[in-house]
Amino acid sequence: MGWYGIPFMAVMLFAVAPALSWRQHRIRRSIDLSATNPLIPDNKLPTDLVPVKYALQLEIDADQLAFHGNVNITMACTKRTNQINLHAHHDLHVDEENIEILEYTEADNGKVNTLKIRRVDRVPKKPLLVIYFHDDLTVGATYEARISFKGMIWENTEGLFQGKYKSQDGDQQQQDHSYFASYFRPNHARRVFPCFDEPSFKVPFQVTIVRPKHLKTLFNTDVMSSENLPQDKVADHFQTTGPISTFALGFVMSDLVEIVSDHEGTVESGNPVIKIWARKDFHEQIKDVKLKIQTVLDRLVKVWNASFPLDKLDIVALPNFSSVKPADNWGLVVFRESDLQNGYYSIAQELVYQWLGTWISPHWWSDAHVNKAVAGFLAAATTIDIDNGVEFEGKWPMTILYSIYYEFSKRYPHSRITAIKQETTCSKTELVLRMLNLTLGAETFQKGLQKFIEHREYKTFVSNDIWEALTKQAHLDGKLCETATINEIADSWVTKDRIPMVTVSRDYQKRTATITQRVYLRERPHDVPEQDKMLWWVPLVVVQQNNLNFTNTSATKWMKKVKQVTLDNLTNSDEFIIVNPEEIGPFPVNYDERNWNLLASYLLNEAGRAKIPVYTRAKLLHDAWNLAYAGHLSFATAFNMTLFMQYERNHLVWNPVFTLIDHIGRHIDMSAVHKKFEIYVRTLLTPLYEELAQNQHDGEEKWRTNLRSLAKTFLCRAGYKPCIEEAQKVFKKWMDSPDPDLGNPVANQYICPVFKSGTQEEWDFGLQRVINFPESRVKSERTYLLKTLAGCPVQASKINRLLNITVLEDNGNFTDNDINLIFKMLSGGSSGYMALFDFLQKNWDAIKLRFKDRELLWNNLINSATGLFTTQEGYDMVSKLYVQRQGEFGTAQHIIEKSLKNIKEETKWSQENLPIIEKWLDNFLSQHKSSDDRFIR
Repeated sequence: MGWYGIPFMAVMLFAVAPALSWRQHRIRRSIDLSATNPLIPDNKLPTDLVPVKYALQLEIDADQLAFHGNVNITMACTKRTNQINLHAHHDLHVDEENIEILEYTEADNGKVNTLKIRRVDRVPKKPLLVIYFHDDLTVGATYEARISFKGMIWENTEGLFQGKYKSQDGDQQQQDHSYFASYFRPNHARRVFPCFDEPSFKVPFQVTIVRPKHLKTLFNTDVMSSENLPQDKVADHFQTTGPISTFALGFVMSDLVEIVSDHEGTVESGNPVIKIWARKDFHEQIKDVKLKIQTVLDRLVKVWNASFPLDKLDIVALPNFSSVKPADNWGLVVFRESDLQNGYYSIAQELVYQWLGTWISPHWWSDAHVNKAVAGFLAAATTIDIDNGVEFEGKWPMTILYSIYYEFSKRYPHSRITAIKQETTCSKTELVLRMLNLTLGAETFQKGLQKFIEHREYKTFVSNDIWEALTKQAHLDGKLCETATINEIADSWVTKDRIPMVTVSRDYQKRTATITQRVYLRERPHDVPEQDKMLWWVPLVVVQQNNLNFTNTSATKWMKKVKQVTLDNLTNSDEFIIVNPEEIGPFPVNYDERNWNLLASYLLNEAGRAKIPVYTRAKLLHDAWNLAYAGHLSFATAFNMTLFMQYERNHLVWNPVFTLIDHIGRHIDMSAVHKKFEIYVRTLLTPLYEELAQNQHDGEEKWRTNLRSLAKTFLCRAGYKPCIEEAQKVFKKWMDSPDPDLGNPVANQYICPVFKSGTQEEWDFGLQRVINFPESRVKSERTYLLKTLAGCPVQASKINRLLNITVLEDNGNFTDNDINLIFKMLSGGSSGYMALFDFLQKNWDAIKLRFKDRELLWNNLINSATGLFTTQEGYDMVSKLYVQRQGEFGTAQHIIEKSLKNIKEETKWSQENLPIIEKWLDNFLSQHKSSDDRFIR
């Protein structure tokens, strides 16, 4: 939650939305770990019979939104069995009465027998179709199951779905269009036809799809022939696919039109025919996509040292595609329209899957996160190779890294939510791949990946196959000692829900350093079970002041899952060392106080600062503050590391600062130190913002715009007069409008400053707009207004008025969701949660009566009103309430007890750190006189 009330992440989203676009695309990959993870414990189909090939015929009934067809599955019998097990979703109707099973035996000169079926079962609560026989099937014989089926087409993107859109063609009226498409990842093929719906079963598909004559069907392969059918229908017979998993099968049936591009050409080392399909009135917006596709493919061909494994590649911009993930069908990649309007990254990550994901597939869902991590790393590396990091604005991998540091340092990472765990583990694996690429060397790493896919065409892999290939190449190139393996290294990182913290303690006389590792824990208390047993393979890359060479990323020494090692022959006692420069490995580094101070002094010098690369400057700052926050470093030392920020103008170094300001500010929000901290922050931010504002110009880099916006947002929260006056001027136009409920002409960035520092009249006007909000307007506008009405003010009078109206008066214009949102926003700063606590205390009986049958509201109220205090004073207040209302908390009893426990920990933090912070701030402010003229008191 935010230093100035409104949640900090909301501030970030509105301030730097364009900069986050690439990060948002990260989660839109075809491998959806939230979908694959629940499948890991699933029982696999028996391998008594394995598929050899499919012959599938499918027909869409557009009028009835239904489909029907038949599938012939050729199977080989590998073990004695009297049954065939297939996947078939319970929504899929299977014609069980007319299933045919044919047996082909070489012993009888290829005689074909029709087997008698004993019975057919649909397994309850499981998507299984089981066909039983009177006698056992013959090992070595070939069988063919002929099954008819039918089902319905849905709007959600699971199995087969329908989409609709409108198009504008010149001066003509808008035209309505429909399309039909498939989405079989990860296990939705069973919704459409009975099959072996597991990734390890990779066989060819011979497919025929019947379509209305006015539509065109795109499939994994090209059309081999077409035949006209009655009722204006056409049957397209497609070329047989290579061996693929069921999830890689896909089609799109639509009237989309191919884009004729000026950029025609072929891809180096391969020659797929690339076609881009989109609605006609969208062609202009993505006219350069084909060139992007060709550029990315060219790079990936070189990465894999293998030609694109298909003769054709269809790219579809699907209108109103509701899935947040592209569909990376084999040779047919379906994107949302907006995804193709961005840079290279979203394209690259899907094209990587054409090699690793469909051509070579994970053997089971437990290997999906490594597949996704490799795709993410290669997509990022490819994008940077193409545009030199312009699309990422230099933020890869720092944005991932900071989130990993934060998540894995919690007492309970991922909040014990499995889906989040899979995503964060995947992100950490991506960073481990980056670490290996840097420490082994890019050439060795790339050759290792090439070795991995060699001779694995159309086959499957497990995670260890990747690590083993990298190990062999590293040994061959002499980049890893023969007794070590990448499997061991990767396993030490990927299998733990933690990351290490490395501590460097120098002996300045002996010119040595003792390096230790331990679990990095940021949240208190640091009581994680078995933390002493957790050890990692940690690469120690060292840069010394007497030789500032940041291009050598090879490890000076590896910590081979040991707690302690020694570094020898270090630089002189008056010079610093840096371990893990450029965030080579995903771990923070702590130093002895003297080394920190040597670094702080060096960074204050402009010439010296220029010799330390941006990522390393950002890392030093980020590590120092987070280590201090966690209790591993004195805040005086951490604050010393911020002194160079007075002169720093690179956005990558500034980005973590805003989060750090928020975290520290929240902790000291109730104390007298907060005002001094606010002045310190204003001292840092004011010259930054005013310089960026003065040099603003058209066509400037996005990062400048984003950094200026973020600095301005924080200054506005701090009462920066030019910002408040500008906001009030814009807000007055809304207040003076004849019908203010028709729309909100005020940009979001101006609303919070007005509600915080503006008049009661302005705040009341905003409240009235929420109450009178018309049904016809976009609901998110009302939500944002309500968030800022609650989260921005610091005046208790405004907060109490809002609580009286919504809770005590039970105003019908506010739903329970609205009230929950208000509670959440008030927990963002001490003004909010103290006002909420006072409100609860004074109106206990009335609130209890109001929330008698609204347990969720009651629980959230107790949590927001009692859980955020950080001082002894706050602990005493909550403890007194707990005693006074003993036995009256009901369902929130565990919440108030948890609050008291947490406040006690936060109080310890405050008692340990506030005196140190205050002493440092007093010294800083005595040397840096700050004028308050530009700020509202």
